[in-house]
Amino acid sequence: MEENHTHTHSHPHHHTNTKAVLNRMNRAIGHMEAVKTMIEDGRDCSEVLIQIAAVRSAINNIGKIILEDHINHCLVDAVESGDEQVLKDLNDAISKFVK
Repeated sequence: MEENHTHTHSHPHHHTNTKAVLNRMNRAIGHMEAVKTMIEDGRDCSEVLIQIAAVRSAINNIGKIILEDHINHCLVDAVESGDEQVLKDLNDAISKFVK
């Protein structure tokens, strides 16, 4: 039976940080809602930009957690099973993430 490697991996995903990622996502979403309210309320543009920078930083940190989790679990599993598609997918994802 041939494995399909079109953006699916042949190993189960065991992410240890899923809860932490979801908690951080919820905080970032709440922060974005607060920034939206600031814009609706006509708050100073400088304040809004500072808050947008804070949200961007939070999102980047979420991405780093996901990347670390992926490297520590999915990548290790993929290397052990010889799944080279995971490496290609990871390289593509990193290229998009660090743009």
